[in-house]
Amino acid sequence: MYKKNRNRQYTLTDFNQPMGLKLDPENKWIKKAEMIPWNRIEDKYATLFESTTGTVAKPLRMALGSLMIQKEYDFSDRALVEQLQENPYFQYFIGLPGFQLGAPFAPSLLVEFRKRLTEDILMDINEIILKGDDDDDQPTSGGDVDEDSDTQEGNKGTLILDATCAPQNIEFPQDINLLNETREKLEGIIDAICLRENLDKPRTYRKKARRDYLKLARSKKRTTLRIRKAIRQQLQYIRRDRGYLSQLEKQGIVLNEKEYKLLQVLDNVYEQQKFMYDNKVHTIENRIVSISQPYIRPIVRGKSKAQVEFGAKLDLSIVDGFGRIEKISFEAYNESEVLADVIERYKQRTGHYPERVLADKIYRNRNNLAYCKERNIRLSGPELGRPRKDAVIDKKSEYRDNADRVEVERAFSLAKGSYGLGLIKTKLEETTRGSIVLSILVMNINRKLKMFFRKIFISIFSRFKIRKFIRVKIYADAVAA
Repeated sequence: MYKKNRNRQYTLTDFNQPMGLKLDPENKWIKKAEMIPWNRIEDKYATLFESTTGTVAKPLRMALGSLMIQKEYDFSDRALVEQLQENPYFQYFIGLPGFQLGAPFAPSLLVEFRKRLTEDILMDINEIILKGDDDDDQPTSGGDVDEDSDTQEGNKGTLILDATCAPQNIEFPQDINLLNETREKLEGIIDAICLRENLDKPRTYRKKARRDYLKLARSKKRTTLRIRKAIRQQLQYIRRDRGYLSQLEKQGIVLNEKEYKLLQVLDNVYEQQKFMYDNKVHTIENRIVSISQPYIRPIVRGKSKAQVEFGAKLDLSIVDGFGRIEKISFEAYNESEVLADVIERYKQRTGHYPERVLADKIYRNRNNLAYCKERNIRLSGPELGRPRKDAVIDKKSEYRDNADRVEVERAFSLAKGSYGLGLIKTKLEETTRGSIVLSILVMNINRKLKMFFRKIFISIFSRFKIRKFIRVKIYADAVAA
């Protein structure tokens, strides 16, 4: 159940400040709160609650504002609630009617906030924030635009596009560690069933299996023979434990939902590791690298720092300095496939195609070049194939494209270094996707804040220069007279 506008705090004058507490109206969190159209976002958020009965949910401003603060400062759930309890500027930003000493909510409620604010919801919120709150009479960004309309002029603007990986906070996957964890999980399921059904525990040789694992884990030099021997031993222990579970299932014992889902993941890990052991290979399709997060896949990036990263791959577009997530996937995909869709979404938002698209070489395949040529879009980069002898290269245009394309790399560095994109700590697939979009959303809001303060500085500086010019002119006229 959700009720709109339960909190009546909209501006700084509505915030109840105790005696002796005076908030600075120029504080960045107060300015951020003024930039975000909370009412428009709340209308979309309220549609998530279909029921009209039950406990009233927390307001949208409290849910989204808390997650934005957490993303910017990398607080844990418990530390975030403590900061909200102590900082009046944070309390104003999340929409509390006044400063209060008590915690606004329990830390466990942040999990529900992350589940409700999904990837799609956050993308729509990002569009609302980028669009601003002064264009209510304008058509929506996703509206249809007539291609033959007389108001449509030539291509305008620049679209910058690139792909990166958002690493997940998991242990570096090793075959022996995955097998040891699989064995321990199976033993835990057997123990839980025996305790629940009042059965005698079967012989699992868990102590011997643990010693065999530690022989390799603690060794300084891991030879190929020692690794294969340790893997073979763990596979045998897993096969024995899985046989015990099969016998229990034949006796009519039913696993609960959590045990059943975990058992499916453990079976997949065993089958993959068994296949790689038998065939002496180290790669397999849809390889599981984390039992607790089985949706994560290895993404080969070929970077000097890390050849392979474990997390979600995403495409980010930059237009006028602001970022948009164009695609998120935990599977390794060819980023050149998304170029046409990104350009079409750009046209839906603006009503025209971009004049130029700045992208990496991987985007310059024949299909994308033909697509851009039909729409009079210049796709940056050299021509395909061997360069012709009579080819004329516009070095000035090429240099400008390379200099402008750096902006997307700067956005990646900023998002990973300051807004949590460099290490995703959420556990579920849907919350991980939402966390990635939230990083870009927070980055965009901070950029809008910087542009706001820059405009103020420019206006003050301009007035200062005008006054100085007037004083100099008056002095010059007086001397001439």
